[in-house]
Amino acid sequence: MMAALTAAREGVSVTLLERNPKLGRKLYITGKGRCNVTNHCSVQEALDHTPRNSRFLYGAMTRTPPAWVEDFFEREGVPLKVERGNRVFPQSDRAADVIDALVRALRRSHVKVLQDRVRHIRIRDGAVCAVEGERGEYPCQAVILATGGASYPATGSTGDGYEMARELGHTVVEGKPSLVPLEAEGDLCPRMQGLSLKNVVLKVKNRKGKVQFQEQGELLFTHFGLSGPLVLSASAHLRDFERDAYRAVIDLKPALDEEKLDARLVRELSEQANREMQNVAAALVPRLMIPVLLELAGIPPEQKAHDVTKGERRRLLETLKGLTIPIKGPRPIAEAIVTSGGVKTGEIDPKTMASKKVTGLFFAGELIDVDAYTGGFNLQIAWATGRAAAEGALLSLKRK
Repeated sequence: MMAALTAAREGVSVTLLERNPKLGRKLYITGKGRCNVTNHCSVQEALDHTPRNSRFLYGAMTRTPPAWVEDFFEREGVPLKVERGNRVFPQSDRAADVIDALVRALRRSHVKVLQDRVRHIRIRDGAVCAVEGERGEYPCQAVILATGGASYPATGSTGDGYEMARELGHTVVEGKPSLVPLEAEGDLCPRMQGLSLKNVVLKVKNRKGKVQFQEQGELLFTHFGLSGPLVLSASAHLRDFERDAYRAVIDLKPALDEEKLDARLVRELSEQANREMQNVAAALVPRLMIPVLLELAGIPPEQKAHDVTKGERRRLLETLKGLTIPIKGPRPIAEAIVTSGGVKTGEIDPKTMASKKVTGLFFAGELIDVDAYTGGFNLQIAWATGRAAAEGALLSLKRK
């Protein structure tokens, strides 16, 4: 939509082909239906939150920074607000308002919107000449491919763009789920299902003990493993489940170092000396976590506080500072917020998003092998690459 709008505002004839009955289905589910349109940050901060191929995005992001996106939607009649983590949402908390604004802008700019599922891009003498859909063929001089990845297939992202890119000679880096919940080994997570923790520190380590991710925030225990903002961000760093093994290490008391936490434990055990440990532990962790905490520390729930040995207290401290959960792998790609992988960036001009293999072909959004953390950064990439692709297509048409 951003690409079509950018091109149409320069006076060229633009047809937007959409396979769904309505535009913007994926926007409806972003930000839990509230649409986190961007992040209120600098270009460099946005790039810092893009772990995969951020350098490729430098030009596009500089020309379409987060501030531009905020101004765009404000001008289009969508008042915005900034929330925790600099996430930018519509004041109405309605994703529909963002979509409606884009649709109104497309209509004003005379973009022709047709419902059709594109199957092939036709080439003549090394340049695009037409697009073939299920309902017809559309002659053209430039094509912007912006089909998304393979996550949330119900919204239309079923990997069609990958096949079209391959057909045209492009290399497609295998799509893997990113910003996705993680499945855990064992029964610890199911036993704490539904428990949400705030202000904890999550570290994810590989087989060699090297920290792959570390951040403070919120996570959720589920019937299959771990979810929540921290876990989704962590998943963007875990790309090699086939050859490596990962474990999540959760610091439940990040505000206390070991010495201060040990002093706290000594005080709790002393003040509640005649109580059972399952009751004492209620002052340390949420109710659902008590049986798990005591089991990992090797302390019977009925044991009196005054009977806790120094060794048991040490294990309790170590569990509070490093609750460890082995990770089995990510949830299926259909449940991922974004797809990691896509058309190889080395085959795309980073200034214009133009294909280096086919004249008149351009790429935008998640179809490209770039992805970022949660917080509005992936939509920021979509707006920036959409505009860059449109500007590249306009330049191509002028040259012709």
